Amino acid sequence: MSKTVFAAAFAVLLALTIAPASAQEQEQEADPAELVRQFNASLHYQSGDVAIAAAHATLHLDGGFRYLASADSRRVLEELWGNPPDEDVLGMLVPGGIEITDDNSWAVVLTYSDDGYVSDEEAAKIDYSEMLKTMQEETAAANDEREKAGYGRVELVGWASPPRYDAEHKKLHWAKELSFSGAEQHTVNYDIRALGRGGYLSMNAVGGMADLASIQQGMNRVIGMVEFDSGHRYADFDESTDKVAGYGLAALVAGAAASKMGLFAKLGVLLLSLKKFAVFILVGIAALLKKLFGKKDSSAA
Repeated sequence: MSKTVFAAAFAVLLALTIAPASAQEQEQEADPAELVRQFNASLHYQSGDVAIAAAHATLHLDGGFRYLASADSRRVLEELWGNPPDEDVLGMLVPGGIEITDDNSWAVVLTYSDDGYVSDEEAAKIDYSEMLKTMQEETAAANDEREKAGYGRVELVGWASPPRYDAEHKKLHWAKELSFSGAEQHTVNYDIRALGRGGYLSMNAVGGMADLASIQQGMNRVIGMVEFDSGHRYADFDESTDKVAGYGLAALVAGAAASKMGLFAKLGVLLLSLKKFAVFILVGIAALLKKLFGKKDSSAA
């Protein structure tokens, strides 16, 4: 979506959501570029080594990525991109050199599951082609429920990058190509699962298919940045005392591990990739404006 369309949409929404003000204030408030600048300036980025305490892991960031903690990450996801609230978001990685609001922006969302040790014994036996067919059928079958919940229909087009498992470093990664109703281009969800002793760290990249090459390059770097803390590594597993997850690698790719959390857990993963298009949804922009600038909705009764 172009910056011209961005500016126009932002200006229209400002007229709908901000209370009447003086001519000078209206002129200042109607400048979408300034609102975007202020939002970007309000984000608190971290660099270097970042501890992810909830996952018992550390991110060793190079100059190519910056980190946003949970609070700022949720502002981006919920207020700016229009995703449902998600308390499980631990943080977000944003490539250096671009702003989160840029047309070509993308980000990596971090969450952690403490379901227990995920066995990789089945790694060489998984038929990912057959799995894709099942996932496509399940995605299509859930579209009516998505629409009832207020979200558009989605099609799982195929693998943008087929699943691969790094047995040495215990990391699984793959990418899905998705098509959302009303979207101008296909989108990509690029996923990494880093396995630890008591669970796994999820890293979900979000962007348009046009950005796939840069996302792949970036994720190849991200996958090497994660290190579980001593005592919490995959090799530290003690079968006599530790909890074992009730699923394996196939469930991580198919999404079965998240299905127990209900519709919005499934939606949350997919809606991340809507950010190029959901950025202009009224609820997202209205929330952003009211929270960021403290203005009241003039249409409220």
